[in-house]
Amino acid sequence: MNLIIQAPHAITAAHLDHLASLTNSTQREQIAESAYRFTEARPHAEIAPYCLSNQLDFGFVAQGTRLSDFGLLVMDMDSTLISIECIDEIADMQGLKPQVAAITESAMRGEIDFAESLRRRVALLEGLDEHALQRVYDERLRLNPGAEIMLAALKQHGIRTLLVSGGFVFFTERLKARLGLDYTHANTLEIANGKLTGKVQGQVFDAQGKADRLVRIREELGLKPEQVIAMGDGANDLKMMAQAGISVAYHAKPVVRKQASYAFNFVGLDGLVNLFS
Repeated sequence: MNLIIQAPHAITAAHLDHLASLTNSTQREQIAESAYRFTEARPHAEIAPYCLSNQLDFGFVAQGTRLSDFGLLVMDMDSTLISIECIDEIADMQGLKPQVAAITESAMRGEIDFAESLRRRVALLEGLDEHALQRVYDERLRLNPGAEIMLAALKQHGIRTLLVSGGFVFFTERLKARLGLDYTHANTLEIANGKLTGKVQGQVFDAQGKADRLVRIREELGLKPEQVIAMGDGANDLKMMAQAGISVAYHAKPVVRKQASYAFNFVGLDGLVNLFS
């Protein structure tokens, strides 16, 4: 196995030397400004706590595995591809962000059923002018660090992209056009007379919906599970991540980090490129 070490800051020689001794690796290679590969690395129980305490991300990767081995990346939107929870920011336009954010957090930790949590949150938005959605997109929506680098690398290797969200089509469709994503799926807010009604149109697109959409696109593309990467941050992403050969927890809740193949706790989305370089 190769061990990939990366960080959002410079990695000191002392850190590298200590990790080399833990893994019994005699060869290391710098693969990016703050990313290194240790070849023929041996797992060690101290690696995880050492990296966590020093704000380093790590991952063991089979030798020879490259980004070009994959054919599809499936990713969550809120707090994964983008830095905000859109519904929380919409609620802020109503002066209700604390109430909605509390429900969002509970759902992300897996404490509340997602569909029920979404209905409760959307109900609080009743009467809000639909122009608030555009304001959130223009004024508050930002891509997470490294998103453009990651997407450019995926396109270079012909890897398709699927954006799935328990959030809203208003945002996923704009991101699809802006970033050249291949597929998107999300919920639709009901609007009447220019106002949000406090309801979601049709069946709520939830955790099972995300998993089903991944499987559907994977089969359409003729890919095996091991050719799919899924990335998310909340409990609502776990069923989707279980359908992929590789799962990445991005700045995620503990329940997600525990079940993912890899966890990016500190680096940006471009960490995926370094992991499989």
